[in-house]
Amino acid sequence: MLPAPFIAAAIFCFGLVIGSFLNVCIVRIPGGKSIVSPPSACPKCGAQIRPYDNIPVVSWLLLRGKCRGCKTPISAIYPTVELLSALLFIGCYLAFGLTIDALKWAVFSALIVVLIFTDLRERILPDVINFSGFAAGLVLSFFTLPSDGAAAWLARHALGSPLPLPVISFADALLGAAVGSSLLWLVSEGYFRLRHREGMGLGDVKMMLLIGAFLGPKLTLLTILAGSLLGSILGLTFILVSRKGRDYELPFGTFLGIAAVLVMFFGSPVVQWYQSLLMVR
Repeated sequence: MLPAPFIAAAIFCFGLVIGSFLNVCIVRIPGGKSIVSPPSACPKCGAQIRPYDNIPVVSWLLLRGKCRGCKTPISAIYPTVELLSALLFIGCYLAFGLTIDALKWAVFSALIVVLIFTDLRERILPDVINFSGFAAGLVLSFFTLPSDGAAAWLARHALGSPLPLPVISFADALLGAAVGSSLLWLVSEGYFRLRHREGMGLGDVKMMLLIGAFLGPKLTLLTILAGSLLGSILGLTFILVSRKGRDYELPFGTFLGIAAVLVMFFGSPVVQWYQSLLMVR
């Protein structure tokens, strides 16, 4: 066994590398461009970025956030995504150990990071991320123990006998996806019928397919609640401070993504506390 600090350092570096790749996804996927080719280049002068100028975080700092050739400023989003990805990967390792659960949540974190920043930059939640993430959540559910309890409760009361754990875990993933996407679709449809204009895009509904498949129904509901609170508090604060109009489009997917990450790490104790408060068994 390798020493824990060595493992943590390796995971952190791996997270930086993955974050660099996520930057490519964030920039190219909304425009329908390939994430494989051509190689990364300065969007201003077109100069191909050299390998030594493409070291996550470090190169941005050494270049003082500018292109080596034309000195065009490089957005701070790039090192932010890289560092955030590394920290999330480390968080998954510290919270879940060197396990398949940690891998599952690292994959979830990477997908959510892409969605947070594409929505923040472009107001787009790409289908390719939402649907591939939904599929990944269903597949990974077979290899992790069920933690939600909703499917197990339904199996006991509807069938009278327990189901195999992988089946229960898969059922939790399906229930989570169904609950999350259906609830947001109902809110979106209700708003449209009342106000006769779109208040929430279907991208948010599809995003909840992904989130629900990973989190299960209980944590998915908590994510929607937390995302709505974040959107109300932070979004309205931003609108007031920046003096945006009342029709300014808030990136609700960004708030849902932030909430999903928080719920991933801290949601289970909250759900357990709430269940004990209601005396739910």
